[in-house]
Amino acid sequence: MTTTPPARGRYFEDFEIGQEFVSPARTITQTDIVNFACLSGDFNEVHTNFEYCKTTPFGEPIAHGPLVYAIMGGLQYASGLNDGTLLALLQIDGWKLMDPVKHGDTIRLHSRVVDKKASSKPDRGVITFQRQCVKHDGTVAQEMTATLLYRRRGH
Repeated sequence: MTTTPPARGRYFEDFEIGQEFVSPARTITQTDIVNFACLSGDFNEVHTNFEYCKTTPFGEPIAHGPLVYAIMGGLQYASGLNDGTLLALLQIDGWKLMDPVKHGDTIRLHSRVVDKKASSKPDRGVITFQRQCVKHDGTVAQEMTATLLYRRRGH
């Protein structure tokens, strides 16, 4: 008989409005940017052409906005919050890209619980986070409100 190990993540009941979380750090590399261009098919020169980028305010290729967003999701997973307890991403609101992320930038996900609502189903509940992607120098690169569905304890 196989048993499922207990979840490491936080359940709906474990979150409190105002609670804040900071993820582990992750350094963005040129390989990340190139791999995302290949995966997405977005070979826009602002991401892939060093010579072109010398003529832009950035001076060098920048990470795709959706790449940084995806890494933010991975950082939340790396924090352990979602491990075995997250059911679904329900909504993203107010996604703002405020500062470019470049090769060599180290980022963290800063999340604050802004809302918590029980679902009509007793085995789940909805948590809303204000999320920020914060670079090593303290600059906020992206921010958004993310609404996620979590398991409830004992179900």
